[in-house]
Amino acid sequence: MAIPISIRSSTGINLCYGPPTFDNVQDFSTVQSKSCRTMLFDSDGKFFAYVNGQILKIIATDNWKTLATIENVKTYHLAFSPKGTFLMSWEPFTVNNAQPEGSPNLKIYKTETGELVKTFVHKKQINWEPQWSLDEKLFSRMVNNDVVFYEDLNFEKIVARIKNYKVVSYKMSPNVGVYFLLCHTLGSPGQPSFARLFKYPNFELNQTIANKSFFQADKVEFLWNAKGNSALLLTSTEVDKTGGSYYGKQGLHFAGLNGQTSIINLSKEGSIYNVQWSPKSNEFCVVYGFMPAKATVFNLKCEPIFELGTGPKNSIFYNPQGNILLLGGFGNLRGHIELWDTANWKKISECDAPDTTFLQWAADGEHFLTATTAPRLRIGNGYKIWHYTGVLLFERPCKEPEELYDVAWKGFPKGVFRDPVISTKKVEGIAASQPQASAQVYRPPSARNRPEVKFNLYDEEDAHKPGKGVAPSKASLKQKKKREAKKAKKSEEGMDEEQKGPVIVSNIQVNLTGDPEVDKKLKAIKKKLDAIEKLKIQQAQGKTLEINQLEKIKGEADLINELKNLTV
Repeated sequence: MAIPISIRSSTGINLCYGPPTFDNVQDFSTVQSKSCRTMLFDSDGKFFAYVNGQILKIIATDNWKTLATIENVKTYHLAFSPKGTFLMSWEPFTVNNAQPEGSPNLKIYKTETGELVKTFVHKKQINWEPQWSLDEKLFSRMVNNDVVFYEDLNFEKIVARIKNYKVVSYKMSPNVGVYFLLCHTLGSPGQPSFARLFKYPNFELNQTIANKSFFQADKVEFLWNAKGNSALLLTSTEVDKTGGSYYGKQGLHFAGLNGQTSIINLSKEGSIYNVQWSPKSNEFCVVYGFMPAKATVFNLKCEPIFELGTGPKNSIFYNPQGNILLLGGFGNLRGHIELWDTANWKKISECDAPDTTFLQWAADGEHFLTATTAPRLRIGNGYKIWHYTGVLLFERPCKEPEELYDVAWKGFPKGVFRDPVISTKKVEGIAASQPQASAQVYRPPSARNRPEVKFNLYDEEDAHKPGKGVAPSKASLKQKKKREAKKAKKSEEGMDEEQKGPVIVSNIQVNLTGDPEVDKKLKAIKKKLDAIEKLKIQQAQGKTLEINQLEKIKGEADLINELKNLTV
């Protein structure tokens, strides 16, 4: 199935299909305009809305026909309710002589008709978007530092309110029938901030399910898993007073509906770049630490279950089915991408998408899109479509002076697409038109077309070799003597020239049989046992081992049994 993609640029809005056709959507009339401020699909992909100048249009995606045209709007942001029943819009709050108190700027429309249902005043852009329960039975929004609730689509009557807590942000859980929410209360100077977990509508202080206090939390980002039974709290401060980071300081905490809270201990110091739940709700991934950053997968007990190594990475993207994990390094990193099979924790593929400012998985879980958009980057705008095996399938670069602002896949209801069957076999793709960075060493024009001269920047002896017309200097001779003395000392102490420590071997002896195949297996087992012995010595010396290294030690007995079976 070819999944539609919406493209908003400085020339207007266009829709095209993803793999395998990449053709334009013929039933959609391309919008030729320089005033398209925003566009949006609802979560199930039934509706598409966009703003062109002062006109808001709502379109049905089954036939791409216009459902409603709303004029005289100044909308900057759009959001659909979970089922797509309502479309919410926000525009800047303004006052004038005719209306010195200002007019409502948060509006709610019926999606299928465009009928204006309710208007509110929400002056600030922050926290403008109301929050719904997944079944749309409960509607909530911020009013100053309170959270107010409406039930059964009755927007005229407030049925519950969180007050007296000075709430600065909150997040409702994706449960149906029973509703929970987390809210953040900012502490006064010298006092801690609080995150509180409530069950609707029990909002008294003695009715909290869980409390978590933070002395360093100017901001808290709440991340519920898809089942709504667990949440992660990513705290951050504007400034790291310890001086450890220019970007402030972060902390990661866990909260469950059973009232359990805990701090998630990370094994490397530094910033927390990204945190994401698996769509399967049984695990989450964290990228953290000073570069090269580390990626770790945790279970619901906040125990690390797999290490994905270190490298230039700062982003996490699970595909909608949760069986593929994408790790990327974007922004000030070079755009390297890794894709992992989450069932077996094996790397599927790697690729590079330089200058990426946006990435999104398609609903089929097999394809993903990367884009370079303005105003983040105004050069090299365009988008690319990839297969999970790391193969580039399609690219559309923008021709100057066109700028790309936004790209989005059409959504689909959960269950439409099955889990993709993972294979490491590459599909047929195309070569990127963007020139790749050269791996060759730069040579100035004056040195080109001449014999290449090799030298070691830190080795003065190589720069002044005897017999080349230049006598060795006293400094180079002195350095040579030091190196030779150091080499001789290592030899006396039994040090290997290629290693930093003594060669460590296990006590297991291997007697070769004369059979080439059997001997090859014996040598391989012996090599693994030697490596395990080295890890055991490091563990005894107090070094903290990675999870993968501990698993190797646990497999020592199996290797010894295998060795015995081969020598019988």
